[in-house]
Amino acid sequence: MNLSRFSKIAGPGILFACTAIGVSHLVQSTRAGADYGLLILGFVVLVTVIKYPFFEYGSRYASSTNTSIIDGYKKIGRPVLWMYLALTIASMFFVTGAVGFVTAGFFENLFGVDLGEWTLFVLFGVCIVILAVGKYGVLDSLIKVIGVVLLVSTTAAFLLAVYNGPIEPAEDFVPKELWTASGIFFLLALMGWMPTAIDLSSWNSLWTLERLKRINFRPTLKEIVFEFKLAYIITGILAVMFVVLGALLVYGSGEELPNGSSQFAHKIVTLYTDTIGDWSYIIIAASAFTIMFGTIIAVFDGYSRSLQRTAELVFERSLGRLYTILLFVIAGGALVIVLQFQSNLKELVDFATVMSFVIAPVIGIFNLRLVTGKYLAKEDQPSLFLKGLSIAGILFLSGFAAVFVYTQIV
Repeated sequence: MNLSRFSKIAGPGILFACTAIGVSHLVQSTRAGADYGLLILGFVVLVTVIKYPFFEYGSRYASSTNTSIIDGYKKIGRPVLWMYLALTIASMFFVTGAVGFVTAGFFENLFGVDLGEWTLFVLFGVCIVILAVGKYGVLDSLIKVIGVVLLVSTTAAFLLAVYNGPIEPAEDFVPKELWTASGIFFLLALMGWMPTAIDLSSWNSLWTLERLKRINFRPTLKEIVFEFKLAYIITGILAVMFVVLGALLVYGSGEELPNGSSQFAHKIVTLYTDTIGDWSYIIIAASAFTIMFGTIIAVFDGYSRSLQRTAELVFERSLGRLYTILLFVIAGGALVIVLQFQSNLKELVDFATVMSFVIAPVIGIFNLRLVTGKYLAKEDQPSLFLKGLSIAGILFLSGFAAVFVYTQIV
């Protein structure tokens, strides 16, 4: 595939990557390295690998059937469609609230203001206006610029941090134990959004369809899968970089990453400037806010787009105006959630990510069924390796989800 052809296809994978790089990378991966060092790196790589098929199936199904994977859920049976709707509604306010809360912190850090809850009102309002007017077109253009800026700045910080080596550990430093109740809870939270929640695979299928509408040729399934796979690999590499940055620049110092959103944002930005130089502060602060802003816009679009399509399938008619209405509903629900958690960034993020982890096996089973049974042509079905990896992933995710439920009961 030549560069010209790839540039026309590129979009859904990049959009997915920038959505994933938000909270899971800037917040969770950095916390992982800062609190547990490189010990946790293996889990980041493992969960990124085992989740890959479920996201790829979103692109695969959309390309092969020219319908979204949500349409596929209805083919399995209406109870599955209703279950997907219930899971989406149960998680969307917490997920949007967590992403919005982090974005607000980077906004306040960049502009040196503290507007309290009004920061979220402003951010959510801007997101609604952008999406209500421009929808996918604006999102697609914006996210590509954001992705390039973050990729360059993160790679530079990573290489300099590796070159300089780890910080000197404090004399009274005591490493955190991973295999404790709190350690396991954080591990689940980390894996819940690493690289992002599996239920977001439906967004990927919807974005793939939207991109196909905007180009004047029909790419092959192989080309569409390649675009997504490339973006996914970059997402995984960046996750590793963020863990290493946290490990090299914070782990062993004895200091905790702040819990307030703006304070946390400031600390994350200084991790970059400590390696690149103080001159880069404004560039890194702007880049970090921009990637989070791109993430929150994508979250609004993804939830509104997927809920609109689900409602259309339930009621069997077009509901074009529902998209804009849902933007306001999601914003209102997310604001309520943020107000409940106030300034407790870690608690809100961990709660949202663990919730995503617990429901992940269910969505994984649905996605695997759609691409391996009667719903997809034989020649478009995934390889035997991907099928095996999917089964291993479902068992892995189910096992950890069961451990979490057991620890909460006991």
